[in-house]
Amino acid sequence: MAYNSLKEFVTLLEKKGLLRRITVEVDPILEISEITDRMSKSSGGGYALYFEKVKGSDYPVVTNIFGSFERMALALEVGDINEIAAKIRNLLNQAAPKTLMEKLAMLPRLLEFSRFLPKKIKHAPCQEIVEKENPDLSRFPIIKCWPDDGQPTDEGRFITLPMVFTRDPETGRPNCGMYRIHIYDKQTTGMHWHIHKDGARHFEKYKALNQRMPAAIAVGSDPAVIYAASAPLPEAIDEMMFAGFLRSEPVQMVQCITSDIEVPANSELVIEGYLEPSESRIEGPFGDHTGFYSAADYYPVFHVTCITHRKDMLYPATLVGKPPMEDCYIGKATERIFLPLLQLEFAEIIDMNLPMEGVFHNAALISIRKSYPGHAKKIIHGLWGKGQMMFAKLLIIVDDDVDVQNLSYTAWRVLNNVDWKRDVVIADGPLDDLDHAASFPRYGSKMGIDATRKTKEEGMTRDWPDELFMSEEIKKRVDSRWKEYGFE
Repeated sequence: MAYNSLKEFVTLLEKKGLLRRITVEVDPILEISEITDRMSKSSGGGYALYFEKVKGSDYPVVTNIFGSFERMALALEVGDINEIAAKIRNLLNQAAPKTLMEKLAMLPRLLEFSRFLPKKIKHAPCQEIVEKENPDLSRFPIIKCWPDDGQPTDEGRFITLPMVFTRDPETGRPNCGMYRIHIYDKQTTGMHWHIHKDGARHFEKYKALNQRMPAAIAVGSDPAVIYAASAPLPEAIDEMMFAGFLRSEPVQMVQCITSDIEVPANSELVIEGYLEPSESRIEGPFGDHTGFYSAADYYPVFHVTCITHRKDMLYPATLVGKPPMEDCYIGKATERIFLPLLQLEFAEIIDMNLPMEGVFHNAALISIRKSYPGHAKKIIHGLWGKGQMMFAKLLIIVDDDVDVQNLSYTAWRVLNNVDWKRDVVIADGPLDDLDHAASFPRYGSKMGIDATRKTKEEGMTRDWPDELFMSEEIKKRVDSRWKEYGFE
């Protein structure tokens, strides 16, 4: 059964001993962040945290709810995240029907998928309280994460786990993205979407039409909905349909009070508003998931027209910074869930590892079934041309007998297998907006490393050596005599 709310998930975490309550008063300015940072970096990601008494607000705060592999699996209601990848792979592996009988056999599958389409309802928990007259963001326990956030212009509070809902003015197609929200005052915020994101593309269309853009910020929902907002989906796929697929039940949506934007009905808090096409303002700086402050820059301004929320609202926040942190576990889930989509395009890919230290876009380890000379370099260039893989600053390609989840073994194979002049590809292209090392914003150089075994056609003039392995006979003999040697 899918979770009906964020509270239902939090209750389960507490029941399983995966959550700790802080009953004393804490300050949303930096104190919650420091507590959360220490917990995130403890063994296995520590515990989810429930702050009962937050200074200056009537509402509790939860953090680190996705911050371990166990909690991430519980959030998506699976024993292991790879189960979702297997479910996607099963859908992708269905061959196109050729005969009438095959088409009829496919109908149950198609009907099953249609069950995941969002459903609109009229009355929703997120609209128990409605504030249209003088809506006030200062009533909510919005946190300040790092000392220089928002400096020197304001208090530096950010909504860090938002679901931003927009609609394409031409096609009417909805989008949900996770873009941080910089609080300027009681009724205005910054809208930090990068130029490569769907929300930004929608805004550019409204600018071309010279029209005000409606939008809504939802905070808190069931875990699958929150995760879907962060997922790197193609523009044509509705995030709420994907959330329905993950939770095996359609997401219930409700129309906003002041616009035709729809939001998840089980949200904790909804902030409705609009963006003027010609208005921008300095947003940031912000202590980001790279472990550095992202620079302040001009971004669109969001104006609040209405705030709705539950009577017993629970406010979720996340903290990003030097890894490991909560977003690292979200990123690892994305790595597993979206691997089948990469394999659909590149069937030779065996596995992928995005190390936490690479903060999603700085490094990717890829194992392939190599079939011909130059195969690894084909994969390097191909991945740089696919979706958000275009941001990967470092791609390392290894053979299929390398377990890329074993970083120590992979590093050993890479450092032994590479001739740096022959096997390295340097290319210029788009980079993530948060890459501070590039000479220009969003543009710079990337490196691909072919660490596979080399053939003569690839310039190898010698025979490739065999790797060391003990004989199976001796291994079995030692296994059988291990205690006889005096070991436990």
